[in-house]
Amino acid sequence: MARLVFGMNQSLDGYVDHMRFAPGATLFRHFVQEAEQAAGSVYGRVLYELMRYWDEDQPDWDADRRAFAAAWRRQPKWVVSRTLTSVGPNATLLGDDLEGAIRTIKAEHDGEIGLAGPTLAHGLGELGLIDEYRIYLHPVVLGHGTPYFAEARPPLRLLGHDRIGEDVLRLRYVPA
Repeated sequence: MARLVFGMNQSLDGYVDHMRFAPGATLFRHFVQEAEQAAGSVYGRVLYELMRYWDEDQPDWDADRRAFAAAWRRQPKWVVSRTLTSVGPNATLLGDDLEGAIRTIKAEHDGEIGLAGPTLAHGLGELGLIDEYRIYLHPVVLGHGTPYFAEARPPLRLLGHDRIGEDVLRLRYVPA
């Protein structure tokens, strides 16, 4: 049975914003390894459309970016959206029974399935479907934006922490 893992970069004041800060080289290599090992990913529409960037090679990519793109393209993706009518390669649009769909996906796969999107994570967390939360804490303060936790946080228990690169802490939590 697969584990659903919600992990995102976060500022010190609790916000996620892919346009205002990005992972350094060491953290990006970490994300490449995670993508290579992932059993798949679940996305909300906004992040899925942002991640579609990896569908087409770019001439200025280095080896790490090409490796990430290859891993992302290879893994199955499930997209939660009320507005999309189709999705790209190796992706499936999920229907109205989100809880049933996620339970089936977890039952039919082994390993870790990444989850991206704070709003989507809030709903799946309320349903008890998230097995682990990973916060990649960056030393930046944004002052506003989309919070990592869309609403009140569920009770969590610290599973572990480690430093990645010079300035990022990965905090791993499981539901308490």
